[in-house]
Amino acid sequence: MADRQKTIGVLTGGGDVPGLNPALKTLVARASESGYRVVGIRRGWGGLLAYNRDDPDTWDSTVMPLDRHAVRTVDRSGGTFLHTSRTNPGKVASSDVPVFLRGADFDPAAPQHHDFTSHILANLEHLGIDVLIPIGGDDTLSYAERLNREGVPIVAIPKTMDNDVFGTDYCIGFSTAVTRSVNFIHNLRTSAGSHERIAVVELFGRNSGETSLISAYLAGVDRALISEVPFDVEKLSLLLQEDKKANRSNYAMVTISEGASMVGGQIVEYGQEDAYGHKKLGGIGVVVSEAVKQLTGSHIIYQQLSYLMRSGAPDSLDLMVAYNYANMTMDLITEGMSGRMVAMQGGTYRHIPISTIMQGEKRVDVAELYDAAEYRPKVRHVLGKPMFLY
Repeated sequence: MADRQKTIGVLTGGGDVPGLNPALKTLVARASESGYRVVGIRRGWGGLLAYNRDDPDTWDSTVMPLDRHAVRTVDRSGGTFLHTSRTNPGKVASSDVPVFLRGADFDPAAPQHHDFTSHILANLEHLGIDVLIPIGGDDTLSYAERLNREGVPIVAIPKTMDNDVFGTDYCIGFSTAVTRSVNFIHNLRTSAGSHERIAVVELFGRNSGETSLISAYLAGVDRALISEVPFDVEKLSLLLQEDKKANRSNYAMVTISEGASMVGGQIVEYGQEDAYGHKKLGGIGVVVSEAVKQLTGSHIIYQQLSYLMRSGAPDSLDLMVAYNYANMTMDLITEGMSGRMVAMQGGTYRHIPISTIMQGEKRVDVAELYDAAEYRPKVRHVLGKPMFLY
């Protein structure tokens, strides 16, 4: 009897970023060359949660076979053609439990969360998946690490425009997010200068202020507020007034991470917590804009870049990293390795235990890269540092 063809499962979770589709195309191409069958899981962990082993009508909406034909043109666009979600099967709110998983004693109004990991494990077995490739940020990969401890062979790929997965210097999506931000900031200078205003540009970045820091550094922005350092809005207003006065075009600019907060204040968030305990962020730029306007008397331009940072096709660096991470992943699988995450450390491609992501938090090195007194990047000595200064 011939050996069963080995099957790889792949999913994308969390926020979309440019580079996901090129990575998926490369994975499928390499898997096909190596004789593997590939199953794409739709909507991240949400697809595995919604997959009903006893109801074939649910199968096409939750999983799909992937071959070269299915992925032939996907690398020409951004985002993920598999779609994505922020589902955590280990912590599912009562309102999000699929109907077929609701037992006789199920109470939809109950406040507790439910752990459906046993259901996920049974589905992976039912699908015949020998190795699972999750592509995601620290939330998505934290559940992958849980499955790895449960015995599921995992090879993970880090992606997030915040670039904050612990253990790797680089995550797919970061370069494009910075490139987009720098371009939009430069474009905004025309309006800020024409109307002699202070421009407040709010960027994504929950816990790590790297996007604000690096974008401000590369775009030559006057001030940058980051998640790691609470700021004094009165002091900021005085600094921006000085910047505006020193500029021949009589304008100033400041970037701000969505996760930044004032001294003694809280981050601006709203809505219900997601499955990973996060509420939606956004709006700190509005608060800062109103305060700066009152304190300086200057008119303000407030621009929230948000999803524009992660939209569209990847830049060349994200394209290269996506291809290389995918090829490394398939190298590990063909060599029989699992429980790993592909990574970049010190400018070199490596692979590390997936458990590494649970061992710390990746944040801006404030002492090395940020002037907390002046609210601006402080990049002086780069010898020996990785390309993105982490």
